[in-house]
Amino acid sequence: MAGPRRSAAGSGRSPQAIVTGNGPSHSHAVDLAALAAAAMRERGLEPEFPPEAQRQADEMAEPAAKPDADARDLTGLAWCSIDNDDTRDFDQLTVSEDAGPAGTRILVAVADVAAAVGRGTPIDAHARANTTSVYTAARTFPMLPERLSTDLTSLVADQDRLALVVSFVVDAAGRIDGIDLYGARVRNQAHLVYESVAAWLDGTGPAPPEVGRSADLAAQLRRQDQAAQGLRALRHERGALRLETIETRPIFRDGRVVELRTQEKDRARQLIEDFMIAANEATARFLQDRGVACLRRVVRSPERWDRLEALAKSKGYALPTAPDSTALADFLEKMRTADPLRFPDLSLAVIKLLGAGEYAVSVPGAEAAGHFGLAVRDYMHSTAPNRRYPDLVTQRLLKAEAAGHPSPYSRAELEELAGHCTRQEDAANRVERQVRKAAAALLLADRVGEHFDALVTGVTPKGTWVRTLRPAVEGRLMSGERGLDVGDALRVRLLRADPAQGYIDFARDA
Repeated sequence: MAGPRRSAAGSGRSPQAIVTGNGPSHSHAVDLAALAAAAMRERGLEPEFPPEAQRQADEMAEPAAKPDADARDLTGLAWCSIDNDDTRDFDQLTVSEDAGPAGTRILVAVADVAAAVGRGTPIDAHARANTTSVYTAARTFPMLPERLSTDLTSLVADQDRLALVVSFVVDAAGRIDGIDLYGARVRNQAHLVYESVAAWLDGTGPAPPEVGRSADLAAQLRRQDQAAQGLRALRHERGALRLETIETRPIFRDGRVVELRTQEKDRARQLIEDFMIAANEATARFLQDRGVACLRRVVRSPERWDRLEALAKSKGYALPTAPDSTALADFLEKMRTADPLRFPDLSLAVIKLLGAGEYAVSVPGAEAAGHFGLAVRDYMHSTAPNRRYPDLVTQRLLKAEAAGHPSPYSRAELEELAGHCTRQEDAANRVERQVRKAAAALLLADRVGEHFDALVTGVTPKGTWVRTLRPAVEGRLMSGERGLDVGDALRVRLLRADPAQGYIDFARDA
């Protein structure tokens, strides 16, 4: 629930995904990239950069690393990034230091995008219009031109870059203290990949080559892992929800979708997620202590708690009548242990009932809404300015405060931005879901008539939905739904896979 959206498809455009199905009455042909662009336009997002924004990017010659008298030189630290193997827009680096009895000091370097993107420029205008990068199976639509997001403002390996550093100490109990923020020059010493770092930390694989060559990097990664586990344990003790949904990414070969690969949340992904949550919390507290109005990321106490009560009751568990994240977390843990196969579908139902996150303005002297799912009171988005506009806004607020300047945004402007960013993020999520459905339909287009093991994931007056186990694809059950309930196992036959509409229809086997 915390991490930035990231598609394994990476930046740039894949070959056109055009597949002809063997359906009984018609064929399908769809270009996923074109479908994604059209879906963006339909939802008020701009898939292409306007000429003036692209021209501004092309004319930029220097990265965000020019000398700054107030920036500390931290290029000698063993900074590293941990991300997907095809990531190019690096927003954060991390490093750890032994703080003695106090615990472990964690430094999170966030790319100083504000140094390169001036407010009101053509690039800024496009970024403000979309407010987020959109990651689809066929193509990534970056918020900033790739010349910036994958180069000049990206914390790429072996290059000096300007960054805002969020520094905090994690003590033995997982608490955050000693918060500081400052500008610095940093240098990414190693671009590491989630899977190989996770295998090394778990003891199931060798050290990544960069880690094997550097005892310093290995030692500070071990400290990072230990600190992250402490942060996570305390959050869960306070009621953070451990939700688990099935996330798949389409695998293309010769322009065809050949597989939907399930992406597991491994130890390295958890490490980065834990640090980003902590850095966002630390930044929110930093601005609050200085009386700066800002954009918070909130998930309010659920209005549909009665529905969550009913859901828990159907599983033989009683939740209290008032919203209680600790009680909900306890229920989820019991369900995860009792039925891991069906737990992702239960998680998805809980996520829908919790409601979507939103941006809200936090003003000095007023109590800010917290993040119910993460069980944190102070939270904002600040660690991904290359691909989220609220993070860029936060950078400008931080830099103005550090320089002793007035806030660059009035409260009215922040209120307008909060609503706009919430709406555009929701639109981007809808585009990404639509393209995921189309990709799944492409994968199944030639398999009409085949049989699959499945679970019932939804039963409403509008219809019954099922998820096949291999591949993990959700579709509507068009016949044989009588008597079924959520969680029931069944065998289904594929009736239709329509990539253009994103429809996948099944019938229950007799």
